Amino acid sequence: MNACAVCRRSTDPGLHACPRHTAELRAWLAELPHQAELLEEFLTPAARPAAGRIGGTGRAHSPAPADLRALALLGPGHADPHGPDDDGTIPIRALLDAWAGYIAYTYPAVHRDPHGTQHTAPCRQALPRHGATITGWCTWLTAYLPYALTHPWIGELHRQLGDLTARIHDLTHTTPREHHMDAPCPACGTFRLVTAGEDITCHACGHHLTRTEYDDHTKHVLEAHTAPAG
Repeated sequence: MNACAVCRRSTDPGLHACPRHTAELRAWLAELPHQAELLEEFLTPAARPAAGRIGGTGRAHSPAPADLRALALLGPGHADPHGPDDDGTIPIRALLDAWAGYIAYTYPAVHRDPHGTQHTAPCRQALPRHGATITGWCTWLTAYLPYALTHPWIGELHRQLGDLTARIHDLTHTTPREHHMDAPCPACGTFRLVTAGEDITCHACGHHLTRTEYDDHTKHVLEAHTAPAG
């Protein structure tokens, strides 16, 4: 059995990320387009010059400057998935673009030549169906996440996306709040089930549940506790 590249917990055969950290990757990719919209607001001056009164002493004030950190995150740039650590200046789209390109290059594409012979070779590039935007790249990466989970470098993708999301949260102050669930984990029995959205994960063993699975589990727990003693 493989180990999670992030926390070293055991994972399903062929996978290198546990359910907890897989859920985090999906959540970050789903969240980034909305966070980018919030960052756009930081590029708009906070105030317009106020007109002074005729003959009075009022003064026009300069608008507050745009936040350069937001400008760096939303601007153009270049990233290398396996290059030096991010110094806080790599833009969102550049990082997503770089990882999509890396995943595409490792993805085996099958084609046939004019003679009908089948060939397998890496893809030349990633082509997001919804355009090379933050939303487009997040959609593309989410679609190819099952493939990425089969490689040890998924831990590096998790680290870089986590660092990027943390940088954005520092600006937007919109860190998702975790909620502890009432039912015990069906895998290990501890009361460590936590949710920050639709996905529910045990912080003790990494077991992952969808909302529907948790509701079914809760129903079974209640039935077991309310069943008459035989």
